[in-house]
Amino acid sequence: MQLSSILTRFSEPETLKMAKLGRELRAKGIDVIDLSLGEPDFDTPNHIKAAAKKAIDDNWSHYTPVAGYPDLREAVCTKLKRDNNLDYKPENIVVSTGAKQSLANIILALVDEGEEVIIPTPYWVTYSELVKIAKGKVVEIRSSPKSGFKITPAQLEAAITPKTKAFLFSSPCNPSGAVYSRKELEGLAEVFRRHPGIFIISDEIYELINYVGKPESIAQFDDIKDRVVIVNGLSKAFAMTGWRLGYIAAQSEVAKACEKLQGQFTSGTNSIAQKSAVVALTTDLGPSHEMVREFGRRRQRTMELVRAIPGLTCFEPEGAFYIFPDVSSYFGKSDGQHLIRNASDFCMYLLNTAHVSSVMGDAFGEPACVRFSFANSMENIEKAWKRIAEALGKLK
Repeated sequence: MQLSSILTRFSEPETLKMAKLGRELRAKGIDVIDLSLGEPDFDTPNHIKAAAKKAIDDNWSHYTPVAGYPDLREAVCTKLKRDNNLDYKPENIVVSTGAKQSLANIILALVDEGEEVIIPTPYWVTYSELVKIAKGKVVEIRSSPKSGFKITPAQLEAAITPKTKAFLFSSPCNPSGAVYSRKELEGLAEVFRRHPGIFIISDEIYELINYVGKPESIAQFDDIKDRVVIVNGLSKAFAMTGWRLGYIAAQSEVAKACEKLQGQFTSGTNSIAQKSAVVALTTDLGPSHEMVREFGRRRQRTMELVRAIPGLTCFEPEGAFYIFPDVSSYFGKSDGQHLIRNASDFCMYLLNTAHVSSVMGDAFGEPACVRFSFANSMENIEKAWKRIAEALGKLK
């Protein structure tokens, strides 16, 4: 059977692969603690669920406009003004089936074969694969825990070539938890001012899960705003992962291009999720803020547990709900049965011996690191890191 060559251009997400392996062990009766998936362990707030029930009763059950219901696009504009002091109109907004589809729309709308997309490491696993699907070239800029997992303007300048089409990053970052300050974004913006042909794709899905201050968007700089495409959604801030709703804010030409693509792939996204999203974006944020406070408590405890384990070097995340320690000090060690040669071996060792799932850093562009989520209960976090400490203690 001859399948399309497109399937050879990209890999299965390691996040989903590790979750699948964890489920397989769980099906055998093994108690696996999942620290791999990027999903809040909270339920969707009641007022949002009530809006969904009302939408069903009000018969919002038909096909939706490709770019989203007008009231939802207006609600996104309201949110962007309230939270980010950014002025957009509904024609700048395209609503999609999750922020992942939003990203796919943008990459396919912007990137031609051979064009380069600069992506700082570490990055979310899907960024690089979407560029490969579009036949673009990924240009990585390496960061490190010493730099707070952030790049400098000088690094950005050095990575730009005549083939550079876009720059793609997230703040807060998945997987590192790094958050760019206004001053740091201003430094990057100054570089982009010298290179007017480059688009800036700003993934802000974790903006509310921020432990160091208010959200800062690179779109706040008016002279480059028309080249910025903001990506956001409801999965993280509102615990609505399964509702599958994301959106972009972009200049109208880019928005129309994304709408055109989406019209052939999926058309408009779920009607009930859209009506619920209007309520989520424009009413009570109290449950979301309480969720973030709880993540803050878990972050503090997770850092305490990690720092007690010899050999792990860990940057304290400023946002999102992950830690991304450097585990390379364990490479070359063995418990007599398992040899840890790399981050993949490290993750599989923890999965099979400690029964804790994680994700190897190779998938995020940083092969010395491993991503652990703290979007799990405090009880499970305590239990997981006790198991990890015991398993790593056996490596010599």
